[in-house]
Amino acid sequence: MASVPSFRSVRYQAVAIVRWLGLLCLFGLFTGCSSLPTIVPDLALHSDRPVQLDGLHGPLSATQSKAILDHLNSSGQTTNIFERHLALEEAIVGSPLTTDNQVQLLQNGPATYEAMFAAIQSAQDHINIETYVMDDDTVGQRFAQALIDKQRQGVQVNLIHDSLGTLSTPAAFFQRLADSGIQVLEFNPLNPLVSRKTWTLNQRDHRKLLIVDGRIAFLGGINISGVYSGSSLTRASHPQSDGSTPTWRDTDLQLEGPVVAELQKLFLATWENQKGSPLAAKNYYPPPVHAGKQVVRAIGSSPDEPYSLIYATLLSAIGSAETSIRLTNAYFAPDPQLLAALIAAAGRGVDVKLILPSQTDSWLVLNAGHGYYEQLLRAGIKIYERRGVILHAKTALIDGVWATVGSTNLDWRSFLHNHELNAVVLGSEFGNQLQAMFDKDLAESDEITLEKWLHRSLGQHLKETFARIWEYWL
Repeated sequence: MASVPSFRSVRYQAVAIVRWLGLLCLFGLFTGCSSLPTIVPDLALHSDRPVQLDGLHGPLSATQSKAILDHLNSSGQTTNIFERHLALEEAIVGSPLTTDNQVQLLQNGPATYEAMFAAIQSAQDHINIETYVMDDDTVGQRFAQALIDKQRQGVQVNLIHDSLGTLSTPAAFFQRLADSGIQVLEFNPLNPLVSRKTWTLNQRDHRKLLIVDGRIAFLGGINISGVYSGSSLTRASHPQSDGSTPTWRDTDLQLEGPVVAELQKLFLATWENQKGSPLAAKNYYPPPVHAGKQVVRAIGSSPDEPYSLIYATLLSAIGSAETSIRLTNAYFAPDPQLLAALIAAAGRGVDVKLILPSQTDSWLVLNAGHGYYEQLLRAGIKIYERRGVILHAKTALIDGVWATVGSTNLDWRSFLHNHELNAVVLGSEFGNQLQAMFDKDLAESDEITLEKWLHRSLGQHLKETFARIWEYWL
């Protein structure tokens, strides 16, 4: 397998070009620069409207919804996060909280890929897949063949891939898919001459989504690439000293139930927004079935909206936290509001712990994040760096009962420029699973203490200063 630098080299050279071109917006040569929103005061007020859940047959009554939320609340830690946050989240996001779902937590590439291949092989009607990276390597070729095989069996496959994320993937790779009958859509082409809509160089599709027959879905941080072939469960404590590729550590979800229809809506909306060719008439919305007991909300964010929906709901959840905040994230370069929300939570006694990378494929983002360590540590926030792997997971757990897993990083790019996708899962049952995963990562991490950090080298200071200059574009 190629090393991390060779895997990323072409793609990140292109990213660097995009960032430099983005600076031209300062001179008005491109569209105006975005800025992160200020959450206006009325969004911080409690909503008088009760939270409503959607079941198999549509919206539940207020009494039914309250009973389900009360049960979730009573079975977890002592917290008012449901009462304080969920109505606001619903007002911000617009997508419903759905009941009757089954959620399976997936860790690392091998487990996630095998579950995805099993779902693909079972497909009878259609497969919708959306990805940032799809490499022409062993894993990419395996996916390609599985999709081609299903297309030949009469299952319609529709694929969205980001133009920048797949820049190093040969055009012949996607042409082979198209020649088999698969509908292939390049998201926001880098070449403006082939753009199907207004050319926006800096907007990228960072979502990772697989939907099979409208009944089962996968989302999270994992791309389609051979770098995920290893498992951090067996190799985490053995950093590579021989120059071999480190394991990539990621987290994903397998979902069944009514929430899949909400994810389907997001996929089809992206296809339409990108002006893709008309899709074959398939059963994209089969009748929902009872799959489990989990309450889940799908949240998709787009830079076309006034603010990132995922960003806003995460800020609100952090602001409502009463006992604990557990964040694991691959790219951490917080904006002032997120930084203030974390510090305020620690100030009111919330136990805040962050697991961040010790090594990465993006030097600038890593060092931009380091520039915030001292401020966070002085506030009482505990920081740990995951060793022996390339951390790529993006998860949050608040008060043990509000959890989110998805593609969203805690940096300016995710909140401003990317199309992202997360799922929010409520209740202590899933919260306990995510906490157990967090604890495993914690055991394989090194704590960064304030005393240790204050004695870092001058060279490290200089790296942080340089990286902070560019963090808006990272």
